Amino acid sequence: MSVDAEAGRLKGEADEPGWEVDPDDEWGVAVITTVGRQAKLRREAVGMRAAEFGAAVGYGEDLVYKIEGGKRIPRQWYLDRADEVLDAGGLIAAAWEDVKKVRYPKKVRELAKLEAQAVEIGIYESNGINGLLQTSDHAGALFEAMQPPYSPDEVERMVVARVARASIFERSPAPALSFVLEEAALRRPIGGTMVWRQQLERLLEVGRLHNVVLQVMPLNCETHSGMDGKIELLKFADGSAVGRSDGAFNGRPTSEPKHLRILELRYGTIRAQALSPRESLAFIEKLLGET
Repeated sequence: MSVDAEAGRLKGEADEPGWEVDPDDEWGVAVITTVGRQAKLRREAVGMRAAEFGAAVGYGEDLVYKIEGGKRIPRQWYLDRADEVLDAGGLIAAAWEDVKKVRYPKKVRELAKLEAQAVEIGIYESNGINGLLQTSDHAGALFEAMQPPYSPDEVERMVVARVARASIFERSPAPALSFVLEEAALRRPIGGTMVWRQQLERLLEVGRLHNVVLQVMPLNCETHSGMDGKIELLKFADGSAVGRSDGAFNGRPTSEPKHLRILELRYGTIRAQALSPRESLAFIEKLLGET
């Protein structure tokens, strides 16, 4: 299933006209407010009341006002339908090019931008399965279990955003990707048996890609250089890089050469201590067979 199809499957494109806008995301608020205002002006220009317009597109008057007031992020199908109903000649539908840039939470957008630019990514995940590797159901189970709890709207938005990041596996030219996951994380049946099985199957699918190296850190490893937590390393075409580790430099991203050398040393050592890629895939296959 493609990333777009998976994202659309999560809740159904026609179930809700969009997500609540994060008031702390200034750029996102500005974009959504502008799009909503343009839609409202077009509706008023053709002499259609909000209730009448809502009935035409299949939604209540209150939701129409939320979108026009910049309080809710519209989906692409909503803009397409509004364009058709208001005979806008493509002007409203074209707003999707701006909306899609801010539809996900700000932190996710910033991370996805870096991932999209990277030519090489290395990740050691200490507690769970990395977000790039998660299925939508696995991600949903994780978000739903968080405390304090997220609203269903927030959970859906974050899951869709996480699934969209997986488009990195469809990039051309393909970046070089390597992951080291803990055995304990693979054994934890997040979301129940079926969700767990689907997640293991996804790991096997990704781990067999020509540009991906997937390794497992076994529980019986007597020497482990990753006990300080997660490590992320991203390298770019111009030779620059950025890295972050839970246990170094206050957990903040760093581009300092001496800091990057330390993270690269730690990550390289962790990879050497983990099972080989071939052994790792065999381990996941065995685990899948046991579920």
